Amino acid sequence: MGKYFGTDGFRGEANKTLTVLDAFKVGRFLGWYYGKQHPGERCRIVIGKDTRRSSYMFEDALSSGITASGADAYLMHVTTTPSVSYIARTDEFDCGVMISASHNPYYDNGIKVINGNGEKLDDATIDKIEEYLDGTIGEIPYATRDAIGRTVDYAAGRNRYIGYLISIAKKSFKDKHVALDCANGSASAIAKPVFDALGAHTHVIANEPDGLNINDGVGSTHIERLQQVVISEGCDIGFAYDGDADRCLAVDEKGRIINGDQIMYACGKSMHNAGRLNDDTIVVTVMSNFGLFRALDREGIKYAVTKVGDRFVWECMAEHGYSIGGEQSGHIIFSKNATTGDGILTSLKVMDVLLNSKAEASKLAEDCPMYPQCLKNVRVADKKLAVEHPATMAAVEKVANELGDSGRILLRESGTEPVVRVMVEADTMERCEQLVDSVIEEMKKAGVTAE
Repeated sequence: MGKYFGTDGFRGEANKTLTVLDAFKVGRFLGWYYGKQHPGERCRIVIGKDTRRSSYMFEDALSSGITASGADAYLMHVTTTPSVSYIARTDEFDCGVMISASHNPYYDNGIKVINGNGEKLDDATIDKIEEYLDGTIGEIPYATRDAIGRTVDYAAGRNRYIGYLISIAKKSFKDKHVALDCANGSASAIAKPVFDALGAHTHVIANEPDGLNINDGVGSTHIERLQQVVISEGCDIGFAYDGDADRCLAVDEKGRIINGDQIMYACGKSMHNAGRLNDDTIVVTVMSNFGLFRALDREGIKYAVTKVGDRFVWECMAEHGYSIGGEQSGHIIFSKNATTGDGILTSLKVMDVLLNSKAEASKLAEDCPMYPQCLKNVRVADKKLAVEHPATMAAVEKVANELGDSGRILLRESGTEPVVRVMVEADTMERCEQLVDSVIEEMKKAGVTAE
């Protein structure tokens, strides 16, 4: 994890911690760096953005930087992160850039860089970008005359991606009532056309972005409104996306949440039963629920555990050829179809399982109950110091010994915020909260919190 780029790109409050000049410099570096890879050929970089107001500003800044370095910037306009990944890979771009702060509020934004294979950028290249941002590798020459790049309207790329999603579905969604929560974000331009084309009766909310309402009380981090719509409209199932639509959570016909762990279980079990789960293994993260591990053990399905972040999930999947992996938050990767988490693709895969099972959505993961889980964020000045402080470590060890085999405790540093996440799973929520609070109290006594 670098100085500017965390586990999911360069993220911060627009024009405070992530400025328009930062975006211009990132564009300058990318246009120059990838332009050097193929001398004599014009470098091509594709850009997508979500709906927040500052995304337009950052799009202009990135494009200016890219073209000033002699590369061409192709603009997909408002689109999803996975669509940029798909187009970067299939249309042979040198790299792709997505402007989004995912589930964060509208005043934040981020720059995610994707390589020509549609994967999150490697650490070595990120280090080079950060060196340029810090001014330690000297100035990059400006392109002049006919070497100056151009911007190209590439809305056709988004339309091709929509067509690709439609082609993935194996059956018609006719007679199925599906609620879609687009978070007033990137999915607003894509999700409904896909489900409409497949014959579903769609009930769509939060698909009227105004630049300020992205993730505002809606989307995968605020799923209550979708639950209400599923019940009031008598839907068979509902899906909620985040701001850039790379994650998805579901709601069954009873209004109950089907989280990312349960989606992986339902899809992985279906693939396992059909003989399509490579090495009978699902890739999960350290934050996956204890209930998922127990359910997979019962079904005879193996699991590989990675650090949190769909980049780490994908690296494990790519190395071993695994079929499915993801996170409890709803970042799910299906390696046959994508190289990154894709919320709309995930919802199509869940629909496939639902149609094949000929059962209600509430049956999909009923045999994968979740353990009560309490997770609290602790704001700190130094994440590493807070986690490794003797008082913190002693408090964690005490909780772990108390839980034994009946639960677990996990501390991890956030990759995008100055916080440490304290999580406990146990037999009751009351016990989870009590144990989490006991660790946080010791952290405060040790003076490692910023509150």
